[in-house]
Amino acid sequence: MKKIIVLISGQGSNLQSIINACYHKQINAKVVAVFSDRSSAYGLTYARKAQIPANIIIPNTFTDRQHFDFVLSQEIDRYKPDLIVLAGYMRILSNFFVNHFKGMIINIHPSLLPKYPGLNTHRKVLENGDLEHGLSVHFVTNKLDSGPIITQKKIAIVPTDNEMSIIKRIKHQEHIIYPIVIKWFIEGRLIMKEEQAWLDGKKIPI
Repeated sequence: MKKIIVLISGQGSNLQSIINACYHKQINAKVVAVFSDRSSAYGLTYARKAQIPANIIIPNTFTDRQHFDFVLSQEIDRYKPDLIVLAGYMRILSNFFVNHFKGMIINIHPSLLPKYPGLNTHRKVLENGDLEHGLSVHFVTNKLDSGPIITQKKIAIVPTDNEMSIIKRIKHQEHIIYPIVIKWFIEGRLIMKEEQAWLDGKKIPI
């Protein structure tokens, strides 16, 4: 059975959706470990409840980001993963880490990339008066939130929306879409090739 590693920093709701999808055989793989850069990350509770090894590696105990990512990569290598999933992981990964696991790291970002990379995407949508918002799932490369896009989901923004109402709708869609993309990868249908995302042998036109 193929192995998934999940990296988190916070609540871990996407982690829980992935665990559930594996448990119900929607994804023919196993989450073999969870890593967090924060000991307070609530998502670690989901890992422990599912009897998945929950690893905490605190950044401020290392000399720099390169050293941290080197140790993190060594710990991940112990599990021999097929896929690394970023699920609310808030650290920017070093080039070393991304190159070490090239083509096997995916991320979910709460905006319609390339619009609004980085943080505070929901606030920016409201401040700019956008009529639509959404999420993107993409392969991770050395440039922040700029890897090949695998899929996107749009939602409409209505006059009564605030950050919390948008977050709720985006999260609902994330919990549906992320397990589907993971399933594609695990089944060998989804790959990164020529710096593009390919599904079923065809370049994804996004």
